[in-house]
Amino acid sequence: MATARGSRYLLTIGRWRRSFGVAPQFRALAALVPGVSHVDNKSDFLGKRPHRRHPGILQLSCVRLPQALADAAQLLLLEGAMPNMEKQVQVLTNYLWSRHLPVEPEELQRRAVLLEKKILENADSCQTEKHQEEVLRALRRTTYHWQKLSYSEGLSLVYMAARLDGGFAAVSRAFHEIQARLPEFQPQTLMDFGSGTGSVTWAAHSAWGQSLREYMCVDSSAAMLELAEKLLKGGSGSGMPCVPGVFFRQFLPVSPKVQFDVVVAAFSLSELPSKADRTDVVQTLWRKTGRFLVLVENGTKAGHSLLMDARDLVLNGKEKSPLDPRPGFVFAPCPHELPCPQLTASKPLACSFSQAYHPIPFSWNKKPKEEKFSLVILARGSPEEAKRWPRITQPVLKRPRHVHCHLCCPDGLMQHAVITARRHGRDLYRCARVSSWGDLLPVITPSELPPSPAQDAPES
Repeated sequence: MATARGSRYLLTIGRWRRSFGVAPQFRALAALVPGVSHVDNKSDFLGKRPHRRHPGILQLSCVRLPQALADAAQLLLLEGAMPNMEKQVQVLTNYLWSRHLPVEPEELQRRAVLLEKKILENADSCQTEKHQEEVLRALRRTTYHWQKLSYSEGLSLVYMAARLDGGFAAVSRAFHEIQARLPEFQPQTLMDFGSGTGSVTWAAHSAWGQSLREYMCVDSSAAMLELAEKLLKGGSGSGMPCVPGVFFRQFLPVSPKVQFDVVVAAFSLSELPSKADRTDVVQTLWRKTGRFLVLVENGTKAGHSLLMDARDLVLNGKEKSPLDPRPGFVFAPCPHELPCPQLTASKPLACSFSQAYHPIPFSWNKKPKEEKFSLVILARGSPEEAKRWPRITQPVLKRPRHVHCHLCCPDGLMQHAVITARRHGRDLYRCARVSSWGDLLPVITPSELPPSPAQDAPES
């Protein structure tokens, strides 16, 4: 809808291009934040802290494993004495990052019908068995072959060397989001589905060790559970665990009366063989969630798509918990409950974030790394409890006198915002300039601005 304000923004963008010379590839995307002229300063945070510490800053500095965990991992790997460990770690890492979701039976049936039609069109005779064999061969050749990983003692060690530190970094970043935005939240119980090496337990202990008194680790692999317990005990089967109150089991608790303050599924939903299995698990995990459900996956299109399915399942689900009937809302990263704009774009992208970390100091593994991950944090309660500030979804581009920010906004749309001190005020400009990928930009949206006739007056 054309308005005086819209014309003013177009005029401002034109002036900005002439002054600073926007590259052609940015011209179609460049826009100003609609209706925003200053930061959301309701709590007067700018009068009490510098811009570089505004409340939308959520990025963690380079994460390091607890020393006891790093020492235990090194000891176990030394005792394992597995040959070509570096090569095995690289092979497993590449496999996990190149993995797609398993093809659903309905999709497989649809592909088979199409292939059969194509083969019959070019067939000279009606040999049914021969056609069926051709269809099966074509399906095997063109369909992604998903396999469930069976973690033996050896593969568990390789997985620990490959993923313990990166998984710890991603989950630490997710927990830090809750901590930074709700410092008063002090959980007492946590459940980790698909606990693997136990990195979630260590990250939760680092975040809320003073309040957490029970950690329930659930994993179908007995070898993984044994490895996680050894890591807790300093790399041995005996001794006192570094984190008290940790319990291990191979199956989810079935009682509907058992709930946990925080429920986590990190890199485990992608290990389930079908959408039906994922649906059952997500519904179960949500029923067992007292406050926060934290879902983390690889920062790939497959990982992001899987998390969006889980997000929609919880938001649209009719199922209520017998212990807590409160509905769910998205705490992070989305500032809305609308469809993900990354998936509806003409070229869908994965909504992912990055966290720097120091790896376990093996001989081949000494330089800091980046963990790219996707996450969804769902919470019980009302969306009004969460700040609905735009989320920065890509690295911030800092240029002379202006900043490029790619934002996921509360209206459910993506926006490439070009922020300048002249148009948006010094406070907002400086907040944008010190923000990073994954942070929130603390701005007031048009609905929060007080009505003012002067706002729509055209510029002279």
